This record gives sequence, structure tokens and C-alpha cells, in this order.
Amino acid sequence: MFEDKTLICKDCGGEFIFTAGEQEFYAEKGFENEPGRCKNCRDARKHGGNRNASGEREMFEAQCAACGGIARLPFKPRDEGRPVYCSECYARQRENG
Repeated sequence: MFEDKTLICKDCGGEFIFTAGEQEFYAEKGFENEPGRCKNCRDARKHGGNRNASGEREMFEAQCAACGGIARLPFKPRDEGRPVYCSECYARQRENG
């Protein structure tokens, strides 16, 4: 009924096998979506998110929407329409509600 299937990891872009046994398990649990990440990338997300090869958290830079300075973020901003704040401006935003 199930056959091994090759999928592409959405994080690293590498190929990985979604085995017939894994597919059967997903079906038994009622999961409708195939896995989007390989085992290594799933494990990395479970144990601290974006980390580089040396184990340090990967940081990204963006312009702060409030002061125009550099905001260092633990994620890569995707939507240009949403504001991003540096840590100081973010703290002020939280205080002011």
C-alpha cells in the first residue's frame, strides 16, 4: 500500500526518504501532511532552532522600524510589511502596550 518516497527538506534542501513505515504511522495517527524537514533539520529545530555548524545560534540583521538602527534577530524576517524592532525599541513597545 505504501512505498518509500523521496522528499526535499525545506530547511537544508537535501533529499530524504519518507519510508513506507513512516507513511503508515502518519496515516494511523491521522496526520495529513508529509514531513517538510529531514531528520537532522527536525532534530536541530527541537534542540534550539537556527544554529550554525559550530553550535552558535544564527542571527540575522534588519533595520529597526522605530529608530532605524540595526536589529539583531534569531529569525530571518520574511514579510516586509511587518515592523521589526531592535531589542531596546522592542522593550519600549512592550512597556507601552
